[in-house]
Amino acid sequence: MIERYTLPEMGAIWSQENKFDTWLKVEILACEAQAKLGVIPKQAVEEIKAKARYDIGRIAEIEDVVRHDVIAFLTSVAEYVGPVSRYIHLGMTSSDLLDTSLAYLLRQAGLLLQDRLRALRDVVGRRAVEHKYTPCIGRSHGIHAEPTTFGLKLAVWYDELGRAEKRLQQAIDDISYGKISGAVGTFAHIDPFVERYVCGKLGLKPAPASTQIVQRDRHAAFLTTLAGIGASLEKFATEVRNLQRTEILEVEEYFHQGQKGSSAMPHKRNPITCERVAGLARLLRGNAVAALENVALWHERDITHSSVERVILPDSTIVLDYMLHKFAQIMDKLIVYPENMRKNLERTGGLVFSQSILLELAKAGLTREKAYALVQKHAMASWEHGRDFKTGILSDPEIEQAIGHDTIESCFDLQNNLRHVDTIFERVGLKS
Repeated sequence: MIERYTLPEMGAIWSQENKFDTWLKVEILACEAQAKLGVIPKQAVEEIKAKARYDIGRIAEIEDVVRHDVIAFLTSVAEYVGPVSRYIHLGMTSSDLLDTSLAYLLRQAGLLLQDRLRALRDVVGRRAVEHKYTPCIGRSHGIHAEPTTFGLKLAVWYDELGRAEKRLQQAIDDISYGKISGAVGTFAHIDPFVERYVCGKLGLKPAPASTQIVQRDRHAAFLTTLAGIGASLEKFATEVRNLQRTEILEVEEYFHQGQKGSSAMPHKRNPITCERVAGLARLLRGNAVAALENVALWHERDITHSSVERVILPDSTIVLDYMLHKFAQIMDKLIVYPENMRKNLERTGGLVFSQSILLELAKAGLTREKAYALVQKHAMASWEHGRDFKTGILSDPEIEQAIGHDTIESCFDLQNNLRHVDTIFERVGLKS
């Protein structure tokens, strides 16, 4: 991933140094396990641990000749270790090293994403509580529907992020499997103890059954989970973008001192970070599709997945890390305009309370069809001629006779429509 979207901590996980450090760790742990089995002299292991290192430039030089990254790495290490290097990688195949190391790196990345996701959820929850009773209009099809509160919008997001946390935890668990079982997974040339020992030291579990590789349904599940989280972030960002429209302006991304919105128009304040989040979500979805394509490999393994994973696995974790961090910043400093929310809520002259009138008429004994026709007549007059909806309802003798003046007034009581806000907050686990 380009530097623009790479934060330091996640970038460090996918650095060349961390990758080769992890490879070396796996190889040394395997030697330790072999020594415990008596396959390798303990003194040789100590010598390997004392001397083992690598040179990234040298690895590149060797790979130019051998066309094999693992062999190039092992050759570089052997140049430092000397004769006892013959015990390194004993009985292992390249994918034993690659897939176990990859699981370790993906677990590191997943745990960092977990921290980012938790931090975002905390911010959203705080802003939800802050605006628990801030009334605004709810919209369906982009059209005014019924009153809600801005806090309730955010409570929905908070709940969704909670589900994302659970899915991410499951994805991390699913990806945290290594394998050191040999060329086709039969342990023909290495004892299963080595796999158990290495995986245990790395915080991984041994794959119950493997071929030459850990099966790629695990990686596909991991990336589809990341794509799902990205889709939620896109949804949230799209809502902010819509609410920032000039005609609506109920919320706005924080505009920094000295920031410029347009090279041509000095007045512009654009939701550029939300747009960036929405755009990057597309990368996550595309990468998830590529991960699904990687599941089907020939027989016990081919390497059609390998080149793809060198891009999609680092990139997806780096991108989502960036998106979570940025959207947390957006929500932390989001400018909210309660007065504009109230103004928008009232701009249709009470139309948004039409369902309350409909239900009261039905309770009074009118058929739903008759009640709907009565209310819609006044609603359409309000839409088409700008008449005040409440005034029209109060002036209709048939409606007033059916439900009475006081009931009509109660139907237009905003607080009555929002009386269950506390219940919803309790359900999602948010307390004032």
